[in-house]
This record gives sequence, structure tokens and C-alpha cells, in this order.
Amino acid sequence: MRFKRHTKIEHGLGQIDIAPLIDMVFQLLIFFMLTSSFVFLPGIKVNLPKAVTSEIVKKESVVVTVSGEDVLYIGGKVVTTAELRKELTVAARKQSPLLIKSDKRASMGRIVEVWDLCRELGITKINIATDQGR
Repeated sequence: MRFKRHTKIEHGLGQIDIAPLIDMVFQLLIFFMLTSSFVFLPGIKVNLPKAVTSEIVKKESVVVTVSGEDVLYIGGKVVTTAELRKELTVAARKQSPLLIKSDKRASMGRIVEVWDLCRELGITKINIATDQGR
């Protein structure tokens, strides 16, 4: 069997068609844009109460979160009252301010319990997080 050889060099096929490359780049761009919008950062869902006279706290604070189910969190980690006492004792030694973030549905008794624990340990700079409502 004898194959036919092409001895002529065709000059017209020297260019690369970039239209499929552009299509693939746009498809990848759309894919990453859609998938990145579905990535949620883990966190604690807290609906802060609204206050008109709220101020912005600029110092680095220890954040205690009270959820709507009266669960206590420090740094996104669930803690008991005994563990909260240990963490706040360390914060009291460093004289760092405390920020209490509580859900609207959290019981006032649980918030006052955290507040009293802070006062007992000697933390004097206590703030309550709110949303600025107008």
C-alpha cells in the first residue's frame, strides 16, 4: 500500500483559531463565579437588636456571643459557663474590653449572667453589639 505524500506547504493553515479558547475561558469564569457564591463561611447567626445611638468600637475585643437558643460562644466555639469563666479570667488579666453579641431572641437573664460574670472578674469595659437602626 502506497501513501500519497504532500509536498506542498499550505500557507493558509498557519493561523490558530482562538474562538474555542475564548469560549472555554468564559465558561471557566462563569463556573468559578457561580461556585464561589455558594461557599458560606461558618459562623453564628445572630440578629442584633437595633439602636439609634450606637457607637463603633475600634479596639480589639473579646467577643462573647449569645445565640437565640441561649447558647454561649467565644470565637465561634460553644462554651459552658465554667469555660466562659476561664476565658474571661484570661481577658481580665490582659485588661481587654469585652463585646457581647446577643440575638434578639436571647433571654435577658442569660445576657445579665454574662454581664455579672464579667463584673465579678473585674472586666470594666463591656460593650453590647447592636445594628445601627434609623
